[in-house]
Amino acid sequence: MLTKDRLTRITTLALPIVGAMISQNILNLVDTAMVGTLGPAALAAVGIGGFANFMAVAAIIGLSSGVQAMASRRKGEGRDDEMAVPLNGGLFLALIIGVPLSAVLYVSAPALFPIINSDPNVAGEGVPYLQARLIGMVAVGMNFSYRGYWNGVSMSGLYMRTLLIVHAVNIAVSYVLIFGKFGLPALGAEGAGFGTSIALGLGTLIFTGHAMKLAKPHGFLTRIPRRETMMTMLRLAIPSAMQQFLFAAGMTVFFWIIGQVGVSEVAASSVILNLLLVAVLPGMGMGLAALTLVGEALGRKEPDDAKQWGWDVAKVASIVLGCIGMIGFVAPRLLLSGFLHDPEVLELAVTPLRIVGLTIIFEGTSLVLLNALLGAGAAQRVMLVSVGTQWLVGLPLAWLLGPYLGLGLLWVWAANGGYRLLQTAIFAVLWHRGRWAGISV
Repeated sequence: MLTKDRLTRITTLALPIVGAMISQNILNLVDTAMVGTLGPAALAAVGIGGFANFMAVAAIIGLSSGVQAMASRRKGEGRDDEMAVPLNGGLFLALIIGVPLSAVLYVSAPALFPIINSDPNVAGEGVPYLQARLIGMVAVGMNFSYRGYWNGVSMSGLYMRTLLIVHAVNIAVSYVLIFGKFGLPALGAEGAGFGTSIALGLGTLIFTGHAMKLAKPHGFLTRIPRRETMMTMLRLAIPSAMQQFLFAAGMTVFFWIIGQVGVSEVAASSVILNLLLVAVLPGMGMGLAALTLVGEALGRKEPDDAKQWGWDVAKVASIVLGCIGMIGFVAPRLLLSGFLHDPEVLELAVTPLRIVGLTIIFEGTSLVLLNALLGAGAAQRVMLVSVGTQWLVGLPLAWLLGPYLGLGLLWVWAANGGYRLLQTAIFAVLWHRGRWAGISV
């Protein structure tokens, strides 16, 4: 049974993380609503450009889980003076990877974007938006490293408070740049990209200030990571980065598949996806809480407790996401009407959103157990399952049912839901077997 004390521990860790993620996705929805007034081409451009950017930064986003797993393990072991050493390594890797990668991709964006969607109107809006987002790549990597540290040492409230400030600034700056207020030129979709990058830079500065005050006793910028630490970091981060990259690449291919059906279908799917990303936030937040709880328990040499934490957090996440999913199933038009102003595009999105509402309950278990496995150091297994189910099952099925057989957008989203169900089942089996308990972090 899930006890009151364990439920309190889960919610204390997860709620600030969920709050921070909700603010991030509310920001995405506000951007989507603002850009949506510019027309379907701009909306599709931002949706595709956002996933292309996510694919680009995946190499450094993966640092977060490595930092969090190692920081929580050090805390469980009682080695408080070393908790911030993994953060030092994460910041260093974000810098040396992010600077050259962002420069190369910025220059290559005009050639790469049309590969994803060749519609000239979509590409015309999407290329400058993507370039504006790529400017903030290093800040993304550093901010994710900070996220891993604050969550790993159970200071998720600080992480949330900082992001609330950053996102408020992001909305204000994006509004000014999209619509050209205060005498500035109206940049449209490109303005949304610049607003996000400016806010990310601000976030890095704030996180660094907090770390200078609070993480110095734990080795922040005072202890150089040992070779063993860096190798462990890479062992955890590289599979996670590959998983993030291939997931983002898969979602880009998913949008390409939808693009073969039609531009209206891409615009509808962009909104569905943004709504989905908001809906799964409790599951993502609880997954990160599970990562910390599992890491601490394994640091204390208590593998049975670590295993139980995974199941306990999964129970809570499934209940919460099940309730949220019912809203999407019962009232899809109400949710969609704020973002889709073309009646035909709105109707295209109704039934796919209902499918998402029905299947989202399984996302809770999947997200929690994925992160629990990362907390145990099983990053390679997570990568193999995530990539295998998406690329070998989900994407081929979506292409077969959508463009090839011509069954439309509904069946493309049904294929996406089917592969996620398979992924959940595999993660549950891996967690039950418990072979992750002996992995050294």
